[in-house]
Amino acid sequence: MSGLPGARTCPGPGEASDLKSPLGAKFREPLTETRFQQLFGDAEQEPELLAEPRWSRLWRRRASACSGPGAWRLLLARLPPLRWLPHYRWRAWLLGDAVAGLTVGIVHVPQGMAFALLTSVPPVFGLYTSFFPVLIYTLLGTGRHLSTGTFAVLSLMTGSAVERLVPEPLSGNLSGIEREQLDAQRVGAAAAVAFGSGALMTLAAVLTALPSSSPAELTISALSLALLVPVKELNVRFRDRLPTPIPGEIAMVLLASVLCFTSSLDTRYNVQIVGLLPGGFPQPLLPSLAELPRILADSLPMALVTFAVSASLASIYADKYSYTIDSNQELLAHGVSNLVSSLFSCFPNSATLATTSLLVDAGGNTQLAGLFSCMVVLSVLLWLGPLFYYLPKAVLACINISSMRQMFFQMRELPQLWRISRVDFAVWTVTWVAVVTLSVDLGLAVGVVFSMMTVVCRTQRVQCLALGLAEGTELYRPLRESHKLLQVPGLCILSYPAPLYFGTRGQFRRVLEWHLGLGEGSKEAPKTGGPPDAAAEPVRVVVLDCGGVTFADAAGAREVVQLASRCQDAGIHLLLAQCNASVLGTLTQAGLLDRVTPEQLFVSVQDAAAHALERLVRRRQRREWRLGGSGPRRGEV
Repeated sequence: MSGLPGARTCPGPGEASDLKSPLGAKFREPLTETRFQQLFGDAEQEPELLAEPRWSRLWRRRASACSGPGAWRLLLARLPPLRWLPHYRWRAWLLGDAVAGLTVGIVHVPQGMAFALLTSVPPVFGLYTSFFPVLIYTLLGTGRHLSTGTFAVLSLMTGSAVERLVPEPLSGNLSGIEREQLDAQRVGAAAAVAFGSGALMTLAAVLTALPSSSPAELTISALSLALLVPVKELNVRFRDRLPTPIPGEIAMVLLASVLCFTSSLDTRYNVQIVGLLPGGFPQPLLPSLAELPRILADSLPMALVTFAVSASLASIYADKYSYTIDSNQELLAHGVSNLVSSLFSCFPNSATLATTSLLVDAGGNTQLAGLFSCMVVLSVLLWLGPLFYYLPKAVLACINISSMRQMFFQMRELPQLWRISRVDFAVWTVTWVAVVTLSVDLGLAVGVVFSMMTVVCRTQRVQCLALGLAEGTELYRPLRESHKLLQVPGLCILSYPAPLYFGTRGQFRRVLEWHLGLGEGSKEAPKTGGPPDAAAEPVRVVVLDCGGVTFADAAGAREVVQLASRCQDAGIHLLLAQCNASVLGTLTQAGLLDRVTPEQLFVSVQDAAAHALERLVRRRQRREWRLGGSGPRRGEV
């Protein structure tokens, strides 16, 4: 009942056939799941379809982890340097890691202080966030080319939360002690947000502040952008020719510091400067746990952004350089990085595209480059901090703008995104509009929800495909792809290429009823306009290809069990093919074997179709025997 106009019909079972295909020649015995396990399964496993309960497998796995070898395997999994450091190529990789680490470390210094301003905390805390997370990820991360630290989007989100939790007094005139108290409260709020993010894992403000800005600071900003933007563009265009990227940020920092010191811009023109950077490390303090309920709503989207950005960057470079990423270990590494660094007054951090690209371009090979980056930041914290006393904060703001310029250039990728996937284009547009009109965290939440809705809608709109045989082969393809595919009267082969869960069970039931004639309209003529022979022969055997069913929940499994029962009542023999172990285990637990036998579960569509053809041949032979009183003549099969 699922043919297509022009699709051809195979010779019926019991008729002569000279096709050089599985219809005309039996190449081997069809394999059921049970028979396959008997022939090729583990000798220690019981040849039963009923899977071992999940709780039992987890118990055995935990018990094995308590042994000596199990503990060592767990240690290797949780401390990646124990795996890659013994195989480190010191002569080939050390120089590249050192140069790349030092280069990234030099960029971390001005960028960390700049992003601290976005977070509404003093610049020195940006240096802390550029040191502790990098060190922790070097010990726990699996991304060989990933660079972590301050991230513009997270800094904006954190700054929004900090200013809401610890607002600036309306008077605006604060004494030195009051300013220190306000900064301490804001640092505590930022650290609490970092703590929450680790546990759970905009431009308009600039425009409104222009009238109250100092002309001297506007001039400094314009000159800084005039230097930084061209240098960024040169680094991008001549990436393959430059041995290392041009350090425009550090050059701008040194030049502006010298200019401000020699011209006394801070006293003559009231230019805001960084001031004294405290030497050493902050005293470890547990973030205020009383703030956690208030910042929980801010921590959740930051945790999602942290893992999404970090996992995506790690996967991109892992695919490029042919190594694997442990997603669970990455989640642990970034979670621990935010948790531990929050004890040292750091704000939320993640992997960053800018420093990761810089690390790769500079020749970085492994996580060891992170240690060299930490050495640069450590030298600033211990000895070089006073050199940045006269650095204008306007320069740090320009470093922020130049670092985020790539975000604005993403608009140029929209036409290509439209051509590749209009659904992804819609997700991008909805997220962008929500971020601009609402806020960063609410906009990202809207984007995540909208993206999830598109996934659900696409799984519910999936079509159940009827398969036909390519003549001369044992390949079954969707009938809608070609009119040359063959159909066997009485045999219906269906493929359902989607997960089977509570959201798709209704669609699954409707399409199966339509193909098999099990619904209210089962007595109506077929709606497909297929070949007359195929339409006249009722479905006797149906093969359900489950290769596209990646998972099934309880509701979906019960739907399959009900389908088996209805097919049995209608006299239709149901065969399942290509069920993965997880889906097969769920179906078994739902009671599938109470409706079908293990001999109805096959390892492939070809095996199931071969078994179906044998069954149809035997059925035709029995019918002819009853009608004619004799068996089939020689040469008819």
